[in-house]
Amino acid sequence: MHVKIEGLQFKYKNAKEETIKDFSIDIEKGEIISILGQSGSGKSTVLRLMAGLEVPSSGTIKVDNESMVDDSKFVLPEKRGIGMVFQDYALFPHMTVAQNINFGLKNMNKKDKEIRLKEVLKLIDMEKFHARYPYELSGGQQQRVALARAIAPKPSLLLLDEPFSNLDADLQVKIREELKKIIKRTGITSIFVTHDKEDSKAIADRVVVLKEGEIVRIGKVKDIL
Repeated sequence: MHVKIEGLQFKYKNAKEETIKDFSIDIEKGEIISILGQSGSGKSTVLRLMAGLEVPSSGTIKVDNESMVDDSKFVLPEKRGIGMVFQDYALFPHMTVAQNINFGLKNMNKKDKEIRLKEVLKLIDMEKFHARYPYELSGGQQQRVALARAIAPKPSLLLLDEPFSNLDADLQVKIREELKKIIKRTGITSIFVTHDKEDSKAIADRVVVLKEGEIVRIGKVKDIL
């Protein structure tokens, strides 16, 4: 099993109740999982726990048989080998497309960086835009660059937070298709959170329905939606 989460519990400092209650799931390598829920359901908190941005009160997270967090261990975010695409893309405005992508390749030598950059630019079909700055790109292009930056270091897991919420409705349909193709080509196991059933239908292999921090349903898209 590539990702194994068991009994994850979490409570924010001033909250009266647990935000995440006994969250458990096994994920196969290359699977795309959607966590579907309304605002306040705890879906983004699950991503933060997986990325190491929050510390669970109990439970375990394993990625590729390596423990990220358990009763005696907590791996720092930068050591987890996990890529993340934020809701607002979080591109560096003073960096070009190429520089944004290269940012995550600090541990590579110059030649390997150049090779990986070309590979990723081709993957997102943006070879001609390598010298442009984020403000010179459309919303869909910015999202692809954010995705490229996250997958460039070849993470063991990719996390995406509401990946389509900043896009116009017409663009969402096109970008959903593109995103699924790109992720499937890389073979990277991915988890994305959304409040939109159409996102889950278009991209996910399986759906986790979350309500008030608890899993209420989990299964294949055709069975759940």
